[in-house]
Amino acid sequence: MENFPAPEPAGPPEPPRPAFAPVAPLPRRRRGRTALIIAVAAVFGIVGGTATGYAVQADRPPTPLAALSQPDLAYPAKPLPPGKAADALSSDGTGLVKTDGDLRKLLLSKPAGARYSKAPWIVDGWSSLTTYAAGAGSPDMMFEFLADKELRRIASRSWDSDGNRQSSIDLLQFRAGDSNGGLDFLTDQMSFVTAPVSDGGTGSGGKPIGDSDTDSFWLYPQPGSLPFYRARALAQRGGVVMDINVFDTEPISEKYIRTLAERQLERL
Repeated sequence: MENFPAPEPAGPPEPPRPAFAPVAPLPRRRRGRTALIIAVAAVFGIVGGTATGYAVQADRPPTPLAALSQPDLAYPAKPLPPGKAADALSSDGTGLVKTDGDLRKLLLSKPAGARYSKAPWIVDGWSSLTTYAAGAGSPDMMFEFLADKELRRIASRSWDSDGNRQSSIDLLQFRAGDSNGGLDFLTDQMSFVTAPVSDGGTGSGGKPIGDSDTDSFWLYPQPGSLPFYRARALAQRGGVVMDINVFDTEPISEKYIRTLAERQLERL
């Protein structure tokens, strides 16, 4: 009888695509919260891009421009002298100097020893509205919500380290307008991550990042069904929302997610 070699043991499972809480389109009443962690394989079959989101906006009637003569507009008393340029906008004000350029340059680099993930939902440092919404419990509702809030673009980065740990950072930038899409998205997601554990949340209000009253991070108290432990951090700077997700087969420390969030916020 021939001796066949024993099969090689299966490798560790792939970390899941960060899952996002379902969002109900306004002004309809918010639907019940559901918990869902979508594996990476679920993203393979998604075809689409940000053009779909722009198509939603294209069907809307144009917004009338404001009148050119407005009493509150202010202008310099006299022109600047030759060779003198206007001062750049401060990053603690509108933040336009940083975020109107290549948003990918604001993403935190992977730490030493880590390797960038082959994340199928990230293409050249960008995630599309379609693939980002696919990570939600209700992708259609998330897509509609983000399109309605005038999501502009998503810069993304993901890396693997320390065995089975995967860390992902998404910077979601919303267009400036009458509504604050970034704040609406941040508030909505915080309501889900603080939900009871039975509803897929953490059951806690989170812990602050630095001295902020709104920037927070959370550790999910128990692993998911795959199983993977999870940590998440959310913060906002102007029209940009930072969304960090960490998955690991081992428990994640508060120090890791807090330090990661603090370092990313320093770049915004």
